[in-house]
Amino acid sequence: MTAPVVAAVARVPRTVWVLGFVSLLMDVSSEMIHSLLPVFMVTSLGASALAVGLVEGVAEATALIVRVFSGTLSDYMGRRKPLAVAGYGLGALSKPLFALAVSVQWVFVARFMDRIGKGIRGAPRDALIADVTPAEIQGAAYGLRQSLDTTGAFLGPLAAIALMLFFAGDFRSVFWVAVVPAVLSVALLSFGVHEAARAQGIVARQPVRFNFVKHLPAAYWWVVAAGAVFTLARFSEAFLLLRAQAQGLPDAYAPVVLVLMNAVFAVTAYPMGRLADSFHPVRLLAVGLLVLIAADLTLALSSNLSATAAGVALWGLHMGMTQGVLAAMIARSAPPALRGTAFGVFYLGSGIAMLIASVVAGFVWDRFGAPVTFYTGAAFALAAFVLFLLRGSGMAERAA
Repeated sequence: MTAPVVAAVARVPRTVWVLGFVSLLMDVSSEMIHSLLPVFMVTSLGASALAVGLVEGVAEATALIVRVFSGTLSDYMGRRKPLAVAGYGLGALSKPLFALAVSVQWVFVARFMDRIGKGIRGAPRDALIADVTPAEIQGAAYGLRQSLDTTGAFLGPLAAIALMLFFAGDFRSVFWVAVVPAVLSVALLSFGVHEAARAQGIVARQPVRFNFVKHLPAAYWWVVAAGAVFTLARFSEAFLLLRAQAQGLPDAYAPVVLVLMNAVFAVTAYPMGRLADSFHPVRLLAVGLLVLIAADLTLALSSNLSATAAGVALWGLHMGMTQGVLAAMIARSAPPALRGTAFGVFYLGSGIAMLIASVVAGFVWDRFGAPVTFYTGAAFALAAFVLFLLRGSGMAERAA
């Protein structure tokens, strides 16, 4: 790393590092399961692609929608950590249910519970990062946390592959092992993060009222709209796994899809977060949409695993170029006392878009096939890019 990058990393507060490793451990656990779950549902439980889309769409949307309530509650309490611990704890408690699942409905309940936990912890954790990090390095802080989080999402599927080979393809044994890093994540958060009595910038306890959103500026609402459009153009990664399986990837090696995607995501998230501190973030988002279009077209046209791998890598690059950037834009555009609410409302919009995108993808997959599913994703991404061209230039300075 160059000297400026090293200096920026050194300035990131200890709390951000700890939260990053908490995310890493939980993602190791979650991705050990998630990287196998679509294949498990289809091959072991007899689920259709539409069922996979419904489970994934509802689960991910739930995680995003719940964040609006937990974020507002953390603003009211003036504390972020208790809600973060509750969310990570609920996620850990859900892991054994996957190993015990005997039907798609059981998987749905487990995913729903797991994603509620993610929803509870997400906005308070992200607001806590903003509370403890100087404004001039918030892009770097969010990029660092995202990189550590995504490193866990890279290591989890690798562990799943090794364990699938060790357990001779026994999905349930792998799911039981995934309980361990989840418990370690909760322990690290409980004992490794020490929050001040009241979060920085929150000076007085206020009643929980959602009309607080009227105090959020126009620049913030532009970022919310941008995030929802991005999510609408990007359905669940479960369909990347199904695409690779259809190309002949053995079940035991299905997690390699998420290994590749998250490796690219992890490598690019921090540099892109740093770049957003000095470069126009809206331009990064627009380029990210072009990369997503390229990923969708590559996956639609792929006829072998090599081409599919290229599409998956492009998908990870688009994630690295956009996710940390959007978080930093939210942190900068929202008042300190409403950061939890701001992140929560942002995730609410993204959650609704994720539900729509995943259900549509599952329906199109079952009715018209995999290529049309990815062509549809490319069409959504192209529409989003046109929206950026029409509206981004006028709002960019306010969103930056």
